[in-house]
Amino acid sequence: MGRGKLSPWRDRSENVPVKKTLRFVLFGLLALVITACVAIFLIAKLALAPAAGEWSTTVKAGPLSFEIGVPTAVRVATSPWFAPYLDGRSLDTRFGTVRFAWKPAGELLEMQCAPCSAEVPALGTQPIRIERLLATVKRDGNTLNGTFEATPQSTDTTRLQGHWDGKVTLKNLQLNASVQDAPIERWYAVLVPTLPELQRARIGGTLALRGQLVLPEATFAVQPVISQFTVEGLGTEAMLNARTSCGPSARLANDSWLARAVIAAEDQRFFTHNGYDLTEILASIDNNQKPGQTRRGGSTITQQLAKLLVTGSDRTAERKLRELLYAVEMEQTLGKARILQLYLDNAPWGGNACGAEAAARRYFKRSARTLEPAQAVWLAAMLHKPQAVLEQWRQDGHVDADRIKWIAEGIRGISRNQREALLKGVAAAKFTAPEATKQ
Repeated sequence: MGRGKLSPWRDRSENVPVKKTLRFVLFGLLALVITACVAIFLIAKLALAPAAGEWSTTVKAGPLSFEIGVPTAVRVATSPWFAPYLDGRSLDTRFGTVRFAWKPAGELLEMQCAPCSAEVPALGTQPIRIERLLATVKRDGNTLNGTFEATPQSTDTTRLQGHWDGKVTLKNLQLNASVQDAPIERWYAVLVPTLPELQRARIGGTLALRGQLVLPEATFAVQPVISQFTVEGLGTEAMLNARTSCGPSARLANDSWLARAVIAAEDQRFFTHNGYDLTEILASIDNNQKPGQTRRGGSTITQQLAKLLVTGSDRTAERKLRELLYAVEMEQTLGKARILQLYLDNAPWGGNACGAEAAARRYFKRSARTLEPAQAVWLAAMLHKPQAVLEQWRQDGHVDADRIKWIAEGIRGISRNQREALLKGVAAAKFTAPEATKQ
């Protein structure tokens, strides 16, 4: 073997200590990382662990999960020593991606969600989407406060602004918010900026809003204040001479038994509202939050007419807000008598029957104008769920007796003797449902 060559066995023997050292360093670093992760996990778990009786939720971090106290997490996230850590970071939520920014001058945590969406059951099953929602939060002990603004398409010229405050307790988070008085046209631009009617509708009036939300119960209440709401430009005046596709018009007077019964069943403040009924809307919101309650609608006869003739019945916020625009304009262009007549001539009554005249002839073999009082109440009771009530009538031989009585008690403009006779009549009423028509 030449003197200038090294033995391969000597080469390998010299590399062994290096490999061992490298392996030791790598394992050491890995151990440090694992230890740090475990330490962070334990610290977070201990620091955020729920106290006895505290509102808690489960948080997942990769393969790990642990319970945290939500009020404790809120206090930590809004504290001046931790909030700066959130600066520039983002969090994916069910509402959208929330980006954080820390403002040290005012010790404010700023949160931006763009786009942001949330479900509002009162406005349908589809969530409302806001292009940009910006909120600030500052905590003083257990009290929170801040501001918020919503803008469409990230513009600064059309915005809704408000302020909020809240209180953190062991069991819940109580929030109060108020939106400053703003043009209703601006509310539409923020909530449904792509609504086609906004291109031609002239919307007047203002809306201010106060609301309360309690978490985790998710109960809420709102107090809207609407002033001088008007709509022009949608062309609803053309409905003055509209004809129904349901057959001959019933031509019912406002004081006919069927007209009175329908108003009692569907819209008891029909003659006093301007197309929408805030009292009924707020009552439906309150009722629909209670477990086990039958869902209650808040639509007026005018809104239902807009749904029948223009907007359709999709359960979306866009359709609800379109419907409101048409309802408000109809009140101005058509008047109560024509609105009621159009509704009676187009309302669905189950079994492919629509219009009061067709329904009266199908179910009672007589004209709508000659219906007996109990028959009128019976027909009015069908309107909230026409097909379902018809099927119940066919199956059980009757419809909801409690609803029948409630409608009879709510009919206005009749004497006490007439009401007593009506209540006796509906209590004893037994009508035979028509057989299903063969297709």
